[in-house]
Amino acid sequence: MSKALTTFALVAVLTALLMALSLAVARHGYPYGAIGVRRLDGIADAGTFIPLAAVFFFSALLMMILPIRAASIVLTHCADAIFWAVIVLFATIVGGLLARWAFGQGSAMLALLNWRFLFAVAVVGCHFVMNELRRNVLLRSLFFVVFAAATLACLFWSFTL
Repeated sequence: MSKALTTFALVAVLTALLMALSLAVARHGYPYGAIGVRRLDGIADAGTFIPLAAVFFFSALLMMILPIRAASIVLTHCADAIFWAVIVLFATIVGGLLARWAFGQGSAMLALLNWRFLFAVAVVGCHFVMNELRRNVLLRSLFFVVFAAATLACLFWSFTL
C-alpha cells in the first residue's frame, strides 16, 4: 500500500510540474506550452479507466478459477501491470488538475467528481483484497460471478449519463 501511495504521489508531483511548466510557457505566448497542455489533457479522461477495469476484472475472474500457479502468472503478468497503470494514470490526472488549480483555474478540481473515477477505485480496491478472496472458497465462487458481471458491464454497457 505504501509503495502505491508513494508512486501515486511521485507521479502526481512530476505531472504537476510538467503541466505547470507548460501552462507558464503558454501564458508567455509560446505555442509549445499549449501543445504540452493539450498532450497532458489528452490522457486526462475518466473514461479511460473503463477498458482497463474490464481487463483487470477479467484477469481477476481467471484468478478465481485457476489453480494457484496459473493464477500467480495471471497476477504478475496482467493484474499487477494494470493496477500500476491505473495508479499512474490517475496520478497523472490529479497532477494536471493540481497544476491548473495552482494557476488560477479553481474549477479544475471539480473534474475529479466524475463518477467514472469509481472504476479506478474499484480496480485498486480489488487488487488490495485479492489475497483474501483467494483464500475462501465461498468468496472465490461469489466473486467469480461478480467479476464476470463487472467484466461484461465494462465491455458492453455504455455508462452514459
